[in-house]
Amino acid sequence: MSERRGREHARPQAGVIRMPPSTSSPARSIVRAVVSAVLVLLGIAVAVYLGRHGYRDVDGRSLTFVDCLYFAADSLFPAGYGGVTPVSESARLVNVLVIMPLRVIFLVVLIGTTMRVLSEHSRQAFKVEKWRSRVRDHVVVVGYGTKGRSAVAGLLGEDVEKRNIVVVDSSPTALDMASAAGLVTVQGSGTRNDVLRMAGVPEARAVIVAVERDDTAVLVTLTARELAPKAQVVASVREEENVHLLRQSGADPVVVSSGTAGRLLGLATSTPSVVGMVEDLLTPDTGLAIAEREVEQTEIGASPRHLPDIVLGVVRNGTLYRVDSPEADAIEAGDRLLYVRAATPATG
Repeated sequence: MSERRGREHARPQAGVIRMPPSTSSPARSIVRAVVSAVLVLLGIAVAVYLGRHGYRDVDGRSLTFVDCLYFAADSLFPAGYGGVTPVSESARLVNVLVIMPLRVIFLVVLIGTTMRVLSEHSRQAFKVEKWRSRVRDHVVVVGYGTKGRSAVAGLLGEDVEKRNIVVVDSSPTALDMASAAGLVTVQGSGTRNDVLRMAGVPEARAVIVAVERDDTAVLVTLTARELAPKAQVVASVREEENVHLLRQSGADPVVVSSGTAGRLLGLATSTPSVVGMVEDLLTPDTGLAIAEREVEQTEIGASPRHLPDIVLGVVRNGTLYRVDSPEADAIEAGDRLLYVRAATPATG
């Protein structure tokens, strides 16, 4: 019973933002702290040595550098020996090189766990506040199942930075996977207004709805559209009969997962090479990829079919015209071209 409570306590709470874990190892942090302490110790010793004429030993002799080093160590880490005082240089050197480092290790072992927990909590709070103040024009992915992970992979393939992607899911396991991938996560249902606000949907440029159930997708889309009227809301549904519900709810493009997969399966029986080409176009880091770009000044007035690029369509005032459409006969200023380009290999 107590073990189960411990696991539940360790899980992120609903509506709580969790930042990606730090990549720095505990051993590296300890080494960095010890090196910093040694540098401080040496700095104090040098400062005392330079002003050694203003100091006197217990027996009245002038100070050596070892004396100054001992003075610095004893000032930073008082030994508390009472009446026992190292007098010779060798004894003081042992105090500096052996006893003082062991005292540091003892302190690290004694209070290290408590300080690590407190510092991690404070660090998370600081990172969350810093993220809140800076997050703008990011992408919120609701659902981190198979579709959500594929959507994130597509975003990363289009050079979207990890810090500009926020994952919303109610599953602790899915959130652990997203956090391990370096993504900001928010636990909770995407149908809840407060959870989407926590994910920064009002300031987002796009929301990807990749939940498993179609009815949930409709509710998430409605909530996201209410919070972000100008954001692009992209939704996925399993059944084609529910597409109109998503569009009425405010989704821009709607992807039918079962219908698209079914058509590809049908094509694979007769023209498998077509399926291979479609998969190639949808994979951003190998072969060919579909991209969008602004038109160049020299291309205005020309036909998109006569450009060096393989143009698939023209986007004009938010509307896509296929390359064989009469509206796309001549390129106009402000148009954007949907074209095929060589994919950029992933750099990791």
